[in-house]
Amino acid sequence: PVTPDAVHELVREGVQVLIQPCERRVWSNDEFVKAGAEIHPTLEPANIVVGIKETPLSELDRLKSPVNGRERTHVMFSHTAKGQPYNMPLLSRFVAGEGQSAHTSNLLPRLVDYELLTGADGKRVVGFGWFAGAAGLVEGLTASALDFLSLGVSSPFLYLPRPYSHPSLDDMRRSLRSVGDIISSKGMPKSTGPFVIAVTGNGNVATGALDLLKELPTCFVKAHDLPALVSDPATDLRKVYVIHVPSSAYLSRKGSENEFQREDYYANPESYESHFHEKIAPYTTVLINGAGWALGCPRILPSSVLPETIKLARNVGRSRFRTIADISCDINGGVEFVGRPCTIDDPFFYCDSTGKEIPASRSVQDDVVQIMSVDILPSELPLDASKHFSKALNPYLRSLVKMYEGASPTVEDRVAMDTVDRATIARGGELRPKHKWLEELLAKSGSAPAMVPTSETDRTDLDVGSDLGGLDATPKSKSYYAPPSTSSGALPKKRRALLLGSGMVAKPAVDELLSRGGVELVIASNNLKEAQELAHYHETQACKAVRLDASDKNMISQLISSADIVISLLPAPLHPPVAELCIEHKKHLVTASYISPAMQSLDTSARSSDVLLLNEIGLDPGIDHCSAVDLRDRIERDGHKVVSFVSWCGGLPAPEDSDVPLGMKFSWSPRGLLSAALNDAQFKFNGKHQSISGQSLLSSYFPSVPLVRGLALEGLANRDSLPYAQTYGLGSVDSMWDVFRGTLRYQGFSRVLDVFREIGLLSTSPKDAVMLNSTHGGWQSLVASSLARKLGSTHTTGDVRGMLRAVVGKERAEETWDVLEELSMVPSSFAGDLPPLPSTTSPVAPLDLLTTLLAHKLRYKPDERDMVILSHEIISVPKSSKTSRAVDPLTIHGAKKHTSTLVTYGTPSILGASAMARTVGLPLAIAALKVLDGKVAVRGVKGPGDCGRPLWGGVLEGLEERGIAMKEAVRPLSTRGDVVNLLDQDLFGRTDLPFTRGADGFTFGPMDRGLRSDPSWK
Repeated sequence: PVTPDAVHELVREGVQVLIQPCERRVWSNDEFVKAGAEIHPTLEPANIVVGIKETPLSELDRLKSPVNGRERTHVMFSHTAKGQPYNMPLLSRFVAGEGQSAHTSNLLPRLVDYELLTGADGKRVVGFGWFAGAAGLVEGLTASALDFLSLGVSSPFLYLPRPYSHPSLDDMRRSLRSVGDIISSKGMPKSTGPFVIAVTGNGNVATGALDLLKELPTCFVKAHDLPALVSDPATDLRKVYVIHVPSSAYLSRKGSENEFQREDYYANPESYESHFHEKIAPYTTVLINGAGWALGCPRILPSSVLPETIKLARNVGRSRFRTIADISCDINGGVEFVGRPCTIDDPFFYCDSTGKEIPASRSVQDDVVQIMSVDILPSELPLDASKHFSKALNPYLRSLVKMYEGASPTVEDRVAMDTVDRATIARGGELRPKHKWLEELLAKSGSAPAMVPTSETDRTDLDVGSDLGGLDATPKSKSYYAPPSTSSGALPKKRRALLLGSGMVAKPAVDELLSRGGVELVIASNNLKEAQELAHYHETQACKAVRLDASDKNMISQLISSADIVISLLPAPLHPPVAELCIEHKKHLVTASYISPAMQSLDTSARSSDVLLLNEIGLDPGIDHCSAVDLRDRIERDGHKVVSFVSWCGGLPAPEDSDVPLGMKFSWSPRGLLSAALNDAQFKFNGKHQSISGQSLLSSYFPSVPLVRGLALEGLANRDSLPYAQTYGLGSVDSMWDVFRGTLRYQGFSRVLDVFREIGLLSTSPKDAVMLNSTHGGWQSLVASSLARKLGSTHTTGDVRGMLRAVVGKERAEETWDVLEELSMVPSSFAGDLPPLPSTTSPVAPLDLLTTLLAHKLRYKPDERDMVILSHEIISVPKSSKTSRAVDPLTIHGAKKHTSTLVTYGTPSILGASAMARTVGLPLAIAALKVLDGKVAVRGVKGPGDCGRPLWGGVLEGLEERGIAMKEAVRPLSTRGDVVNLLDQDLFGRTDLPFTRGADGFTFGPMDRGLRSDPSWK
């Protein structure tokens, strides 16, 4: 439960850490000792004992006694809170027996259960569920591939290694992508038909499985699509079909096949029955069960319907309902005929139509089902799962340490202590009030140990309990495990989120917001069809789309008044008016845009109204802020301070898809990119302040930024970098040697776009507006029209190439001409695929026309993917170095260089998401949920760095769970590093160097900018 890094931090703070020797951990005993831990065979001196699974009774009996007169605390997955009979002997060790004195009872140990560590919203805060879902999906697919062999069929999933074969989660993702490439090119076997995966549950387990499925060429479908999908011979076998099954798709009131009311179901689960065996199961290839089950609730698949289910499935096709991956591993639970857990070395078994386990040799028969029910799935991804668990546990473990130390708790400590208190099952020899009902079970069990109805590994928690809550989960029977409720006993009120806008980055935000229970979402957009498509894959009760007129203040006001939180994806200039309405209605607002002066002016009124206006929480700005503050925080805890900060970020086509004009494609609106190319920039390098005007930015680019081996990148300064010294808590600008934030592009971009600027294509001025129509050449007259205005009425549009030479010179004109032709912007170009001309009868600004054209011509095709690169290079020196003024860090002993890099790719599939959409939409949604849950206490106009670790740390943790993580390295400073060296040479803006005006001989026609080298820089 605790990594060597976490041990090191505890030891540094004066905590003695003992570990039992073990050769099966992902970290060796020596690594823990190196971190400061001490090897101890029994842990008897420990005040706090943390493990994962239940402590063996023989060891627990040794660890019951108080330490120095104080009770001991045990933290584990005890599997007692639901009244599990086999663990009543364990629970009895924490509860006083008859005749035991009050003094003795008070010294009995305290039992804290990870499964009950929940926030104020009832959501679990510590667990392995996501990793269980991720590993369980892969185990299910590999098991299915072996089952297909029994049918005489070879499946592409035979090439998928099992989870434990991968050193890391990233490696497992790569394996899935490789198999996905095979499926995309060769398809699934024709004889078995479309490969259909059904996923149940709506918590962390299901989220982990669904997230890993994004690595495959998936197409999401609904229940009503299944019969036609599997029976149509024209169904595309180059895709994997996924249904995330909502409760409403298969549950109904008894006697009424289609009636499902969520509130009624939560109140009266015993009145409902499952039709999963009729509506879903017969059409699936693999069922991924991530939903929990509780007594009194309908089972997804009771044993009684198994014969009928198999019969229905075989009538549909021989590959239907062949494999069940029961990640929840509720023995005889929701899938009742899952009668035992499996082990990693023997991960599945077969049962016949009666539910009886049969030998694998009978798997060739038609009336069998393969069941994968490994109950320790997270241990197949030990490195990633342990890091995640340790990080999540850290604040609660520290709060326990402070309690024993008697230290004054901070506000965050008190919140953590409350969480630990809610997770306490017994203390002082007594069961906590909400667990008093367990006394009867304890009395029945007596003191004799019960048999554990699981494998020799015992039953270990997979965080499946988290899937017992949420919109599509099984409600907990009051007699078994009471559901979250208000003080009046009613179900918690659902909270409503309002999403303004439905553009290119909206889908991951929508999916994330609705990935947990208790949230209803309204998507308001001027493109109703687009909003409806976003809502299509979610229940109508949870998500609805409405048409939005951004100029209708009354309508927006009404929408905001009925929401609990507002997330805006509208254009940045529209955010301040929305923010004013949020202040009026006392609603929090979250955006991904920079804080504008107009937004900053609302700070006082927002604080007065107790409203948070959270901005800059996308990618750049957003993830860059969170990761920078997180890295700075850890550097400072290590006794260092930051003296140089250089950061780069860019959204680009993946290298294999970069052979296009400008080396760019767009998964978001090009307008922001084009406008940003005209921003003034300020920064500090080599101890000197530098500034570039907006008109000179494109000609003052950095010709080579060697961040990623094999990629030919260039860079542009990004706005005013200097305020970020304060934003990131780095100290004053005067004390910094470097402060720089830049934007990445493939080489060649800046030179071409600078020509666009010079001929007027980036102008937003009404005097430069042009009128395009089909009579006078349409889009192919765009450059000619701009040049005519630039040169004056004495010039005609006859010789566009000559006009271009007259404005930018022969050399630059020639190197740009191919780009203009490819984009169909000049008369000599082939019209090809073009967007409709503007329908307006008034002239349109060139920038808006160029935005429309690029969005269409440079859009991503279905099989193409984008890439996001984010990189920080930070230099730190010991805090003992007295440097109030900027000093070259190379002259300071003990200086270190820290690098933190993110490279992530989009998923090229129908329901996949671009890297840009995920890295903007996910942090936006994760932050919104943190605010909605009350985890962010600050008010006013803020960025993520102003909101404390609960926000920026929570965003980074959430992204890491979804496969978006920074990779870090640190080493002693010997040279400034390639990036900083390059920038310190003051190369930008030098007209005497060959790279500034295209004189290096590069052409700008077809080439792979993602892979080519840069001979001029060499």
